Amino acid sequence: MKQEERRQHTLQLLLDATKELIMEKGCQSITMKDIMERTGLSKGAIFHYVQSKDEIFAWILQEQLEKTNARFNAEIEQGNRSFDSPMQKIAESLALLDDPRDVTNKVLAYLLGREDQPPVAAALKQFYENSVHFSSQWIRMGQQHGVIPASVDTAATAEMFVLLGLGMRVRSSFPLQKVSFSAQSFSEFIAGVLKSK
Repeated sequence: MKQEERRQHTLQLLLDATKELIMEKGCQSITMKDIMERTGLSKGAIFHYVQSKDEIFAWILQEQLEKTNARFNAEIEQGNRSFDSPMQKIAESLALLDDPRDVTNKVLAYLLGREDQPPVAAALKQFYENSVHFSSQWIRMGQQHGVIPASVDTAATAEMFVLLGLGMRVRSSFPLQKVSFSAQSFSEFIAGVLKSK
């Protein structure tokens, strides 16, 4: 196995093991020892790639963004240049915003409680900026293909969508019985905003 392949394999092993541990124990209870035991990696091997569990948690946030972006781009590359087909890929990811068991939601809530730590603050900033970047990119692509009006303010609209999504992720950790604005509502709201201008 080449060095880059080995690196990618190790990083994915760390991500997968950490996500499993989050589902079993929650973010607070996980230790680096737990991650070592689950992955079978030594402390030195893990610390070759990361400095803390919070860094792995930040990767989990980024991984979700990248997966959504990849699904969106795959739709475009297949020639699906309508509004509905790529939007469906985004809507599938939005469904996770309501799920209190979603690992990304758990990680975000945990990291928000540690934002006073400079590496965590930097990871949260990067997650926010990347979220806005991808959202802006999707809107611009829709505008280029003529399925989203040019009159849509890309930057402001992208940021509004990200803010609503973050709010829904945080809300997922509240013990609520019923909500009026669901992931489906959010998807319909996005479609309405992007088609109405």
